[in-house]
Amino acid sequence: MSMEQNIAQILITEEQIKNRIRELGEVLTAEYADKDPVIVGVLKGVVVFYADMIREIRVPCQLDFMWLSSYAGTNSTGSLLVRQDLKTDIRGRHVLILEDIFDTGTSLDFTVRHLQEKGPASIKICTLLDKPERRRPGITLQADYVGFTIPNAFVVGYGLDYDEKYRNLPYVGILKPEVYEK
Repeated sequence: MSMEQNIAQILITEEQIKNRIRELGEVLTAEYADKDPVIVGVLKGVVVFYADMIREIRVPCQLDFMWLSSYAGTNSTGSLLVRQDLKTDIRGRHVLILEDIFDTGTSLDFTVRHLQEKGPASIKICTLLDKPERRRPGITLQADYVGFTIPNAFVVGYGLDYDEKYRNLPYVGILKPEVYEK
């Protein structure tokens, strides 16, 4: 069975993603000119977006990653496990967090608070997808740069997964419910 058979609908095409990343790259290039930013990716889902996004940011920058885990199947557990922290000292540096999806906000809120403790000059967030309907009560954090605002549907592709599958789809699609409700 092919992956595509489990996709109910393509929500954002490969071409739409490429165009939006190009637009965000122009904005971020202007924003971070002369700031020598540290660009932080939150693994694993961000890998595809991160690789494409950093090539559109046309300023010198340093790359680093964090690896947090909060999902089991389709549901956020609410408990975070830091599997890998930054290797870079970000004290006094401008930090740009790249995120694949801003969903409940639990992971991103934790990440921002964790990084703030390290004394950066600034922290901003760029997310490919924003799903505000899923935000948990009490999460007031907002993304500074958003690729696409999406409805409350379970999406996969372009780095997003269901049980570690579908990340390699070149678009963002809505997974058929019968795939994850079994």
